[in-house]
Amino acid sequence: MLRLGTTVLGVDDLPRALAFWRQALGFVPRDGEPEPGARFAVLVPPEGGPGLALGVSESPVQDHPRVHLDLYAGNAAEQAAEVERLVSLGARRVDWDSYPEDPDFIVLADTEGNLFCVIDTSR
Repeated sequence: MLRLGTTVLGVDDLPRALAFWRQALGFVPRDGEPEPGARFAVLVPPEGGPGLALGVSESPVQDHPRVHLDLYAGNAAEQAAEVERLVSLGARRVDWDSYPEDPDFIVLADTEGNLFCVIDTSR
């Protein structure tokens, strides 16, 4: 049976993306610190589980990506605090044109422009 290993995000600047996602998720490099000039790295949770791979890509960022990350917060206050923390790390708020009337998610972009959502799971 198959199991999910990693989700891969394309990035322009691997060191910048690694710094953001390490701080955002508390993940660590699976194979130790990447060598200067590396074009791919995998971050994993210290306690184990599926990781996040980052690879240098020439592909442009999509305005409405077919795949994105959902990050879960326990309630609205935690969601707001996490959004502010992520923005302080270099994420930016996205003026999402597809928000429903009362969304339980906030769309952000990472330092590379990859979109992701912070979800209030209490709703």
